[in-house]
Amino acid sequence: MRFRAMAAALALGVLGAAQAAAQDFGVMESAETIQRGNFKLVGYPVLVLGEGEADNTVGVVVRGGYGFTDRVDVELGAAFYDGVTYLGANAEYWLLRAAPGTSALNVSVRGGAHLAQGDGADATGLDLAALTSFRLTPRAELLAALDYTHTLLDEPLDDDGRLYLVPGLEYGISRNLDFLAEFGLALDDGTANYLSAGLAFYLR
Repeated sequence: MRFRAMAAALALGVLGAAQAAAQDFGVMESAETIQRGNFKLVGYPVLVLGEGEADNTVGVVVRGGYGFTDRVDVELGAAFYDGVTYLGANAEYWLLRAAPGTSALNVSVRGGAHLAQGDGADATGLDLAALTSFRLTPRAELLAALDYTHTLLDEPLDDDGRLYLVPGLEYGISRNLDFLAEFGLALDDGTANYLSAGLAFYLR
């Protein structure tokens, strides 16, 4: 029994360490929700910057979403890192809408949940974000978000929470294709910064 308890604690420790090093999905979107009846597909790598002597970690994220109303969309996503995989879903609500064609501020909130699967026991968690976006030109938007991820771990480990300030940029390459890039600045100790850039494709 003692051996089993030690093995379980070690397995949870491996999963917990992987989660502490890895961002899950990032933000990678503006405060504008997907238009009603449209689909969105997003793909991008995430470079987690190792602190001190720690190595950098690279993950790959794919997400798909659908616009249910003029203010609400829902997305499903998967993130693949070395030693841990995240599966998640979230819903976004567009709180403050700028008039079309203006440079006024857009604000939205996003909430969801994820499942982390690794070499040890699975873990669940919550993903919360507040997003803003400001149109610089007809094609380019400046983005900023607060992104919080809270993973629930079993004893003897403490729950893992990560808070990021995330500035970014979205550029419309064409009507159906956008380029996105962001930098995740960790606001708490023990959390690594990250960089990400990728493409969003819309099915209208």
